[in-house]
Amino acid sequence: MNKNTIIGSIFIAIIVIWWMASNSAQAEAQAAAKAKAKEVAAAQAAEASKNAPAASELVLPVDSPAVKAPPVLGAAPAADVAVDSAKVATDSSAALASTADSAAQSAAEAAPVATVVKERTVTVETDKFIMTLTNKGGKVQSVIVKALADSTGKFPELIQDSALGALDLKLGAADLSEALFDVGDAPEWITVDGDTSVQFSFADVNGNKVVRGYAFTKTGAAVRQENKFEGFRPESYELMWKGGMKETEVFPEGRSFNAASYYFSEVIYRNNEITERETFKDAMTLDEANYYWVGLRRKYAAMSVQFDKPVPAKVSAKHFKVQGDSTADPGTYSLSIADELRGATSFGYNFMVLPLQWDEVESLGKGYEKVIVTGSKWFPGSSVWFVWICKWLLKLLQFLYQLIPNYGVAIILLTFIVRGITTPFTIKQIKAMRPMAELKPEIEKINVKYRSDPKAKQAAMMELYQKHGVNPMAGCTGCLPMLIQMPIFMGLFFVLGRALELRGMPAFLWISDLSRSDVVWTGFSIPYVMPSGLAILPWIMVVSTYFQTKVTMGSSAGMDPAQQKMMVWMMPAMMFFFSAVMPSGLVLYWIISNIWTIVQYKFINSRFIPAPAGSSKLNGKNVKDAEIVKKKK
Repeated sequence: MNKNTIIGSIFIAIIVIWWMASNSAQAEAQAAAKAKAKEVAAAQAAEASKNAPAASELVLPVDSPAVKAPPVLGAAPAADVAVDSAKVATDSSAALASTADSAAQSAAEAAPVATVVKERTVTVETDKFIMTLTNKGGKVQSVIVKALADSTGKFPELIQDSALGALDLKLGAADLSEALFDVGDAPEWITVDGDTSVQFSFADVNGNKVVRGYAFTKTGAAVRQENKFEGFRPESYELMWKGGMKETEVFPEGRSFNAASYYFSEVIYRNNEITERETFKDAMTLDEANYYWVGLRRKYAAMSVQFDKPVPAKVSAKHFKVQGDSTADPGTYSLSIADELRGATSFGYNFMVLPLQWDEVESLGKGYEKVIVTGSKWFPGSSVWFVWICKWLLKLLQFLYQLIPNYGVAIILLTFIVRGITTPFTIKQIKAMRPMAELKPEIEKINVKYRSDPKAKQAAMMELYQKHGVNPMAGCTGCLPMLIQMPIFMGLFFVLGRALELRGMPAFLWISDLSRSDVVWTGFSIPYVMPSGLAILPWIMVVSTYFQTKVTMGSSAGMDPAQQKMMVWMMPAMMFFFSAVMPSGLVLYWIISNIWTIVQYKFINSRFIPAPAGSSKLNGKNVKDAEIVKKKK
């Protein structure tokens, strides 16, 4: 081996040793950088774990109303770790810095580009209603029902305050009312020809996701609302119906004594197989029970949250009125329905939009017909038998309308039929009072003679009854047939005052809407009685009630003449105040009923109770000239 070869071998060995030493130092630097990166990542993970919410909670955005779409879980922290590693490697090696920069760039490119979710609405039209959904909370903003068009053909709004809307969702402590959901590429307007759905989705920074879906059918009254959760399981939920429900009808102008009696604003629900209606002026928490459905009702419409099976929900409501509403408007309610989810990853219900047409709501089989008419708690079983009576009275009214397509004529014919059926009871009642009527002159004489001595008058009355074999309780027994008639009369009263079938229906002459007062001139009004203008039917009601009361009082024995006179004038006055803003269909029914009573009593009295001789004279003297016996001191 020559000298040059030896020198070259040594030089190569030095280079190899230097290279190996340098390579080892670089490896140690890389190992140190990796160790440092792991320490940083572990520290960041520990801090994130310490501050992160529970797995069952959502992280709500704070930048409202435009919310940046959250990045994919883990992408941003990975980029941060890569940057930190690059800084460590820079101190040790330029090559490692280059590698770290490349990693950071790759991570940044892999991260999703932040987008902005803007507030928007989607309007869905079916054959039954037009519903507007908003991605602010993924809730219902507006419901316009098609079955209740006004005289101009305009459909009414059912949500009282559309800014608040209905069906806001709260999951645990996370209130999604203000969160902006992504609605994808859904159009602004959808006309439903078949099954149609709209979905709203929201994801937080941890990747937890909430999807709220609304499913529609072309002709159905129900909107299916489903809520699904991905990545977490909330412990509980709360549905918040903040916007209340608006009256579809126009309230009478000005203040009135009883206008609100014919408009309804109620919290309605069915629990334990019983349909209930509640009204209150403040706040109320309903009894704990299994609820089939919960909702709100106005005069001709209702909306409800209907569960698939009874739910042990906590239901509360609060009354409120919107500033500027009519003084006759009883106001509405905000609703809250809360329940435990019990580990479920979703829950759903039907949101019902219900014009209160008897046949349609009864066909649902959920007891909604009892929202129209409900029995009284004071009468056992009335929620069954009284509702049944009202149902068949309405069916009879509809049958008559099919024969003669005029609900005014149908009401008159219905009144004749009902009074004809009850006439045998009336005859029995009058016959039971006949013996008392025959003793009327003697009773009048005793009333005058012993008017200063009640005890002596009572003794004289009992002696008179025993002498003629008359039972003084016969008049009360004769009232039993009247008690039997009362459910029918009350049924007609409720049906005619609440039947949607009569809404906007004309009768004849000046009666253009049987569901409203028959105002013919707005230039004349009576404050608190006829605030909207002059109506004719209430005046006819006064006249018919006067003669009806006079006839029936004339057949009553034992009543003091002064009391009879007072009743003859008091009854018409009461009925005038009562009927001044009453739906004209009801007033028409009472007028025809009064006329029937007048003719009936005239005929029966002439047939069964002939006026006794000397009924107005006592031994040739006027009653007022009879001998008066004063009480002995």
